[in-house]
Parts: sequence; structure tokens; C-alpha cells
Amino acid sequence: MKKKLLIATRNPAKLKEYKILLKDLPIELASLKELNIQDKVKEDGKSYQENAKKKAIFYSKLRGLPTLADDGGLEVDYLNGEPGIKSRRWPGYEASDEELIRIILEKMKGIPFSKRGAKFRAVISLVFPGDKKNYTFEGILRGYITEKPIAQRFNGYPFRSVFYLPKYKKVFAELPQDREAKISHRKTAIKKAIPLLRKEFGI
Repeated sequence: MKKKLLIATRNPAKLKEYKILLKDLPIELASLKELNIQDKVKEDGKSYQENAKKKAIFYSKLRGLPTLADDGGLEVDYLNGEPGIKSRRWPGYEASDEELIRIILEKMKGIPFSKRGAKFRAVISLVFPGDKKNYTFEGILRGYITEKPIAQRFNGYPFRSVFYLPKYKKVFAELPQDREAKISHRKTAIKKAIPLLRKEFGI
């Protein structure tokens, strides 16, 4: 029987991304939804690290399973790092994908391409039962904010429709998910975490 790692998310797209990133490890990944976990954690930390750690510790204790949680967001240089940790609540309330796309383009209206630099940042937290330590790993993907969104949407990830990657000459959401996962900020973070996963799972 494969060893199980709880992925602290209810987002099927995020779970699929982790399954792509960890497909070479002989472990079973399960989401909160799949394990019918209804409990929620208030993400009120002042940093991605705080939120990721809080979620990983909570759900690991709840089910007694090794747990991976993450937090992250888009940081626009011209906007001094916003939306950052505010993410979905950037306008002061829980905004929809389309609202967030509209807001960021309004704030960046008229700004030249050279000043439209931005980065996606992801912080992964890993907790193992019986181990008092909390492990965190960070990944970053740099790009630019477009002047208009592409038609394609990635449900739950609105900013990927306005995030241009010069190296690939494509907007992030234009890439197939398996390709997207292999270059994402989460990929950078999980790559750093894989040696620890192998050690803790004995694989």
C-alpha cells in the first residue's frame, strides 16, 4: 500500500498540479475534499509562510497524516508587491476571478511594459506526525502583466490569464496544465522539498 500525503486543498486544479509534480514518487496524494474534511483554517497570517504553516499543522494533527499545505500569490513590482497575500481579498472582499482580472488591469493601465514586471511566489509547508519541526520551501516565477487578458481562463487562478512569460512567448494560462506545472513557482518549491519527502517516506 502506498504511503499517503494529505494535500491541504479543496481545489481540484491544485491537487492535479501536485499529482503532476510528484508523479515520480510512490506516494498517494489525497485532498481535503477526498477525505471529506470539512474543517477550515482561518488564513489570517501576515505572510505566506504563516498561512502555509498554520494549515499544514492543523490538518496534520486532525488526521494524523503527513501534510503539505501552501500559500502564495502574485506580486506586482509597480504596485509594491500587491496583491500579494491579499490575493482573492485584494479589493476588501472575496472577489471573483473576473473582478480580480479587471482590477489589476485598471491599476496597471498606461504603465509601460518595462515597468509591468511581476512574480508568482509560492511557499510550501510540510508537517510529519511525531516531528515537531515544520519545513518550508519557496518558489518564484517571474513574468510581466499584460495589457489585456487572454480569453482562456484557469478557474481559481485569475492572474494566470494576464501573466506573460517572455521565455515561452505565452501567457501562463495558454500553457497546457502539465507544461504549466513543470515551470510553475510550485515546481520550484516542490523540487526543493522532494529530498525531504523521500527521506521521511523512506523512498
